[in-house]
Amino acid sequence: MRLIIITGMPGAGKSEVAQVLREAGFPVIAMGDIIREELRRRGLEPNPANTGTVMLDLREHEGPAAVARRCLDEMRAMTSEIVVIEGCRSIAELEVFEQYAESVSVLCIHSSPSTRFARLRQRARDDAPPEWSAFRERDLREISVGLGGIIALSDIMLINEGSIEDLRKTAKMICMRFQKDAGSRKGKGLSDRGSRKG
Repeated sequence: MRLIIITGMPGAGKSEVAQVLREAGFPVIAMGDIIREELRRRGLEPNPANTGTVMLDLREHEGPAAVARRCLDEMRAMTSEIVVIEGCRSIAELEVFEQYAESVSVLCIHSSPSTRFARLRQRARDDAPPEWSAFRERDLREISVGLGGIIALSDIMLINEGSIEDLRKTAKMICMRFQKDAGSRKGKGLSDRGSRKG
């Protein structure tokens, strides 16, 4: 199995890029869904405070790669040669995926804080930050679990400061690259990152 790992700060555009890849036929596992499912299991509202608490609690009690390990069962049930993981937040999580997969490519979506804050407010999801201070707190929490590290080690950096149409167009071009690589490398994988198995 080959993995495309999508990373980036909240509101950068990860879900939109994941949707483009989904439309191209790649199955997508959203790591944020693991947190949202745990919130439901605990009977908690999916607000920013509860989401942050559960995210940190899982990592404290099950280790820094807890969410990644919870993704493995879903991955094992998939038969697709290429799977997309949306929302990887640390090198520890990346290492879990590298141990499991034949090869891994990390795609980072990057936007400025002001752009991301505006998008999250417009998105109006239950866990959207009500004000700048909550947004800033969430950013710092994400960085504290290791998000900056995986962003720094990304194979591809997509800058997203324009429209959704611009983002989707660029994402489709990257998707075509992945499809071409998958067809031509015949076992080498999608990047030079390779796997740490064995």
